[in-house]
Amino acid sequence: MTIVLTRISSMLLAAAAMLFAAGAALAQQVVNYGTQPATHPLYIAKALGLFAEIEKKHNVRIVLRVFPAGPPENAAMAAGELQIASAGMGPAIIASARLPATLVGITILDQTAILVPKDSTAKTMGDLRGKRVAFPGEGTQQYPLLLKALADAGMKHTDIELFKTDGSQIPTLLQQKSVDAGITWDPHISNALAAGHSRVLLTSDKIMPIKDGHYVGNGEYVHNDFLAKRPDVVQDIMNANVKAIDFILKDPKAAAAMWSKEMGFPESVINYSLSERISVYNRNIVPDKATVDAYVAFLKKAGILEQKDSVKVNTTFAEKALSAK
Repeated sequence: MTIVLTRISSMLLAAAAMLFAAGAALAQQVVNYGTQPATHPLYIAKALGLFAEIEKKHNVRIVLRVFPAGPPENAAMAAGELQIASAGMGPAIIASARLPATLVGITILDQTAILVPKDSTAKTMGDLRGKRVAFPGEGTQQYPLLLKALADAGMKHTDIELFKTDGSQIPTLLQQKSVDAGITWDPHISNALAAGHSRVLLTSDKIMPIKDGHYVGNGEYVHNDFLAKRPDVVQDIMNANVKAIDFILKDPKAAAAMWSKEMGFPESVINYSLSERISVYNRNIVPDKATVDAYVAFLKKAGILEQKDSVKVNTTFAEKALSAK
């Protein structure tokens, strides 16, 4: 009797183990997708239901985790808290060089500008000598852009008074005349311009035209562990980004309404950005070698990357996304 019970117990334990293993295999995987409150195509992909399709197809749950800027987003990636991220090209390149992450796409062009109050006497970067300039931090892409704009004018960062702040606060600081200038990204740029209290001193495409006459504003990068384990999910997310860009190009007003609903930004501000081409969208999201090499050289010259740093890039996901139906 004891032998029979032992065999039954063993069979039950084996069955329980099999059920547990099956349950684990069927468990829904959470895909943490880092983003920022900006007009990223991923918000359109979500609004179009493309993420819901991916979730159903792959038994995953895509969770958008919003960060104020690139540095804290990269800190989360370094800690393994993000599987994929969308951020400014500077942080995206830094992550792909120094973290276990790989750059897989470029989803926005331009997107950055240096602003001054509307009644400012400043006409060129040289006029900012000795002035207080707001910027969102050393780890953002705005910082090396500011350094280059200063260098092109024969100046260094010591020739201005740098004031570090959140990028979203720069329009308010300009309106209050608390700073003489500020460099930030869209839709904060459009917010300041649409309000009528600020104007553009210099745009990113004038500072560093690098891809089709534009600056590269935003990159998509993936944690290497997730890239190795779930390339199928990464591919479908990149496909969704391209489909979202196609929708933006086809119906920008509808896209503006979707962004407004997803992020809470005024629809008029987003429409302003699209009509003035402050943020530019191109379905060719491939992080080609010439573009990446030029950007890496830019960051190394600015002292953001070291000469030994090497960026990990995988173009196949973007290339396949362009040909996907």
